[in-house]
Amino acid sequence: MFDFSGKQALITGGTGGLGAAIARGFQRAGCRVCCTGAEKEAISEFQARHPELSVRPLDVTSSEQVAELVGDFSQLDILVNCAGTILRHGQEFRTERFSHVVDVNLTGTLRMCEASHAHLKVRGGCIINIASMLSIFGSPYVPAYSSSKGGVVQLTKSLAAAWADDDIRVNAVAPGWIRTAMTQ
Repeated sequence: MFDFSGKQALITGGTGGLGAAIARGFQRAGCRVCCTGAEKEAISEFQARHPELSVRPLDVTSSEQVAELVGDFSQLDILVNCAGTILRHGQEFRTERFSHVVDVNLTGTLRMCEASHAHLKVRGGCIINIASMLSIFGSPYVPAYSSSKGGVVQLTKSLAAAWADDDIRVNAVAPGWIRTAMTQ
Protein backbone atom coordinates (compact mmCIF):
# COMPACT_ATOMS: atom_id res chain seq x y z
CA MET A 1 0.00 0.00 0.00
CA PHE A 2 1.16 3.50 -0.75
CA ASP A 3 1.84 5.95 2.05
CA PHE A 4 0.25 9.32 1.40
CA SER A 5 0.82 10.70 4.90
CA GLY A 6 0.97 14.48 4.86
CA LYS A 7 -0.69 14.72 1.45
CA GLN A 8 -3.91 16.64 0.80
CA ALA A 9 -6.37 15.33 -1.78
CA LEU A 10 -9.42 17.03 -3.24
CA ILE A 11 -11.97 14.75 -4.88
CA THR A 12 -14.79 16.43 -6.82
CA GLY A 13 -17.86 14.25 -6.99
CA GLY A 14 -16.49 12.48 -3.95
CA THR A 15 -19.78 11.93 -2.16
CA GLY A 16 -21.02 9.03 -4.27
CA GLY A 17 -20.09 6.12 -6.47
CA LEU A 18 -16.58 6.02 -7.86
CA GLY A 19 -15.61 9.36 -6.28
CA ALA A 20 -16.52 8.12 -2.81
CA ALA A 21 -14.50 4.94 -3.33
CA ILE A 22 -11.50 6.98 -4.47
CA ALA A 23 -11.83 9.30 -1.47
CA ARG A 24 -11.94 6.41 0.98
CA GLY A 25 -8.94 4.80 -0.72
CA PHE A 26 -6.83 7.93 -0.39
CA GLN A 27 -7.94 8.33 3.21
CA ARG A 28 -6.93 4.73 4.02
CA ALA A 29 -3.53 5.45 2.46
CA GLY A 30 -3.00 8.30 4.94
CA CYS A 31 -4.16 11.28 2.89
CA ARG A 32 -6.16 14.16 4.25
CA VAL A 33 -9.20 14.15 1.98
CA CYS A 34 -11.79 16.75 1.06
CA CYS A 35 -14.74 15.54 -1.00
CA THR A 36 -17.20 17.70 -2.86
CA GLY A 37 -20.76 17.10 -3.88
CA ALA A 38 -23.39 19.13 -5.67
CA GLU A 39 -26.49 17.86 -3.85
CA LYS A 40 -27.15 18.73 -0.20
CA GLU A 41 -28.82 15.42 0.59
CA ALA A 42 -25.92 13.38 -0.81
CA ILE A 43 -23.45 15.54 1.11
CA SER A 44 -25.32 15.05 4.39
CA GLU A 45 -25.67 11.29 3.92
CA PHE A 46 -22.01 10.90 2.97
CA GLN A 47 -20.82 13.03 5.92
CA ALA A 48 -22.93 10.95 8.32
CA ARG A 49 -21.36 7.72 7.01
CA HIS A 50 -17.81 9.11 6.77
CA PRO A 51 -17.23 11.72 9.50
CA GLU A 52 -13.47 11.33 9.09
CA LEU A 53 -13.63 12.96 5.65
CA SER A 54 -14.13 16.65 5.00
CA VAL A 55 -17.07 17.35 2.70
CA ARG A 56 -17.87 20.60 0.92
CA PRO A 57 -20.63 21.62 -1.47
CA LEU A 58 -19.46 22.53 -4.96
CA ASP A 59 -21.02 23.30 -8.31
CA VAL A 60 -18.18 22.84 -10.81
CA THR A 61 -20.05 25.03 -13.31
CA SER A 62 -19.43 28.02 -11.02
CA SER A 63 -16.01 29.61 -11.42
CA GLU A 64 -16.63 31.56 -8.19
CA GLN A 65 -17.38 28.43 -6.14
CA VAL A 66 -14.38 26.62 -7.60
CA ALA A 67 -12.04 29.55 -6.84
CA GLU A 68 -13.40 29.89 -3.30
CA LEU A 69 -13.03 26.19 -2.53
CA VAL A 70 -9.49 25.87 -3.89
CA GLY A 71 -8.52 29.17 -2.25
CA ASP A 72 -9.34 27.67 1.14
CA PHE A 73 -6.49 25.17 0.82
CA SER A 74 -3.00 26.02 2.03
CA GLN A 75 -1.72 22.80 0.47
CA LEU A 76 -2.99 20.61 -2.34
CA ASP A 77 -1.15 17.55 -3.63
CA ILE A 78 -3.80 15.54 -5.48
CA LEU A 79 -6.82 16.64 -7.48
CA VAL A 80 -9.28 14.00 -8.66
CA ASN A 81 -11.91 15.30 -11.06
CA CYS A 82 -14.77 12.86 -10.62
CA ALA A 83 -17.65 15.34 -10.67
CA GLY A 84 -19.50 15.12 -13.89
CA THR A 85 -20.46 11.54 -14.28
CA ILE A 86 -23.89 12.77 -15.27
CA LEU A 87 -25.76 11.00 -18.01
CA ARG A 88 -29.11 12.13 -19.37
CA HIS A 89 -30.34 9.14 -21.38
CA GLY A 90 -32.40 10.19 -24.38
CA GLN A 91 -32.17 13.90 -23.52
CA GLU A 92 -28.66 14.72 -24.66
CA PHE A 93 -29.53 15.39 -28.29
CA ARG A 94 -31.08 18.73 -27.25
CA THR A 95 -28.62 21.62 -27.32
CA GLU A 96 -29.48 22.92 -23.85
CA ARG A 97 -28.98 19.53 -22.18
CA PHE A 98 -25.88 18.80 -24.27
CA SER A 99 -24.33 22.12 -23.21
CA HIS A 100 -25.07 21.47 -19.54
CA VAL A 101 -23.48 18.01 -19.59
CA VAL A 102 -20.38 19.39 -21.35
CA ASP A 103 -20.18 22.29 -18.85
CA VAL A 104 -20.19 19.91 -15.89
CA ASN A 105 -18.11 17.05 -17.29
CA LEU A 106 -15.49 18.84 -19.41
CA THR A 107 -15.44 22.53 -18.57
CA GLY A 108 -15.86 21.76 -14.86
CA THR A 109 -12.76 19.59 -15.07
CA LEU A 110 -10.82 22.45 -16.67
CA ARG A 111 -12.08 24.91 -14.03
CA MET A 112 -10.79 22.66 -11.25
CA CYS A 113 -7.43 22.09 -12.95
CA GLU A 114 -6.92 25.78 -13.64
CA ALA A 115 -7.84 26.80 -10.08
CA SER A 116 -5.57 24.12 -8.56
CA HIS A 117 -2.53 24.73 -10.78
CA ALA A 118 -0.61 27.04 -8.43
CA HIS A 119 -1.02 24.70 -5.41
CA LEU A 120 -0.06 21.63 -7.42
CA LYS A 121 2.98 23.36 -8.93
CA VAL A 122 4.36 24.16 -5.47
CA ARG A 123 4.03 20.56 -4.31
CA GLY A 124 4.77 18.68 -7.54
CA GLY A 125 1.25 17.36 -7.39
CA CYS A 126 -0.95 15.29 -9.63
CA ILE A 127 -4.31 15.42 -11.33
CA ILE A 128 -6.44 12.37 -12.03
CA ASN A 129 -9.30 13.03 -14.44
CA ILE A 130 -12.10 10.49 -14.64
CA ALA A 131 -13.02 9.81 -18.25
CA SER A 132 -15.09 6.84 -19.47
CA MET A 133 -14.93 3.92 -21.83
CA LEU A 134 -17.57 5.85 -23.79
CA SER A 135 -14.89 8.46 -24.52
CA ILE A 136 -13.43 5.83 -26.84
CA PHE A 137 -16.52 4.02 -28.12
CA GLY A 138 -19.25 6.65 -28.01
CA SER A 139 -22.89 5.86 -27.36
CA PRO A 140 -26.14 6.30 -29.27
CA TYR A 141 -27.91 7.10 -25.97
CA VAL A 142 -25.64 9.64 -24.29
CA PRO A 143 -23.84 11.71 -26.94
CA ALA A 144 -23.07 14.64 -24.64
CA TYR A 145 -21.60 12.37 -21.99
CA SER A 146 -19.52 10.49 -24.56
CA SER A 147 -18.33 13.70 -26.22
CA SER A 148 -17.51 15.42 -22.94
CA LYS A 149 -15.58 12.43 -21.61
CA GLY A 150 -13.70 12.22 -24.92
CA GLY A 151 -12.86 15.88 -24.35
CA VAL A 152 -11.60 15.01 -20.86
CA VAL A 153 -9.16 12.55 -22.43
CA GLN A 154 -7.84 15.18 -24.85
CA LEU A 155 -7.74 17.86 -22.12
CA THR A 156 -5.73 15.46 -19.98
CA LYS A 157 -3.19 14.91 -22.75
CA SER A 158 -2.88 18.66 -23.34
CA LEU A 159 -2.47 19.50 -19.66
CA ALA A 160 0.05 16.69 -19.17
CA ALA A 161 2.21 18.16 -21.92
CA ALA A 162 1.70 21.79 -20.90
CA TRP A 163 2.27 21.30 -17.17
CA ALA A 164 5.08 18.73 -17.22
CA ASP A 165 7.64 21.52 -16.74
CA ASP A 166 5.68 22.57 -13.63
CA ASP A 167 6.21 19.05 -12.21
CA ILE A 168 2.46 18.35 -12.33
CA ARG A 169 1.47 14.89 -13.49
CA VAL A 170 -1.88 14.70 -15.28
CA ASN A 171 -3.54 11.38 -16.07
CA ALA A 172 -6.98 10.07 -16.93
CA VAL A 173 -8.73 6.87 -16.00
CA ALA A 174 -11.50 5.51 -18.22
CA PRO A 175 -13.58 3.11 -16.11
CA GLY A 176 -16.61 1.33 -17.38
CA TRP A 177 -18.02 -1.83 -18.70
CA ILE A 178 -18.68 -1.42 -22.37
CA ARG A 179 -21.47 -3.98 -22.67
CA THR A 180 -23.57 -2.22 -20.04
CA ALA A 181 -22.71 1.25 -21.31
CA MET A 182 -23.60 0.44 -24.91
CA THR A 183 -26.96 -1.17 -24.12
CA GLN A 184 -28.39 1.37 -21.66
